[in-house]
Amino acid sequence: MARLKERYRSEVKPRLKERFKIENDMAVPRLMKIVVNMGVGSAVENKGRVESASKDLAQITGQRPIIRKAKKAISSFKLREGMPIGCSVTLRGDRMYEFFDRLVNVALPRVRDFRGVSSKSFDGRGNYTLGVKDQLIFPEIDYAKVDKTKGMNVTITTTARTDAEGVALLKNMGMPFRQ
Repeated sequence: MARLKERYRSEVKPRLKERFKIENDMAVPRLMKIVVNMGVGSAVENKGRVESASKDLAQITGQRPIIRKAKKAISSFKLREGMPIGCSVTLRGDRMYEFFDRLVNVALPRVRDFRGVSSKSFDGRGNYTLGVKDQLIFPEIDYAKVDKTKGMNVTITTTARTDAEGVALLKNMGMPFRQ
């Protein structure tokens, strides 16, 4: 079992239950899924960039990504319908907890001048989205093999009903929010 999942069951869940006065165990906020998305805008000129982004994302998450294709043609961007422009992975279960653990404890502290993540990126329903500027903060990526740094979006979906519950959940799970 993932280390963070065990911590959630033993420490975080009772704390949230007490703080929000929740009686039912199933009503306590928890992580549902984490979606990691990598948009590759430069794939219009070079199709190999999507493949390299896909390999990087597979190394980071431990799961094969889905190649995302353009829904509409946009002539000013030289983009045709059906062209590959990005990749994404949806993590659930133990892989989700392992990725969250590595993101919070290994990757984010490696960001230069890191002072914490913004607590204003909640959507009103307890879900959190975080942008990462380059994939090199993850130790799984070999710096010598990277041709171009690519950013990614990490969306953490929770069962929290409000932003306050979502903030409390992620803070207790170890997310380093700015003061």
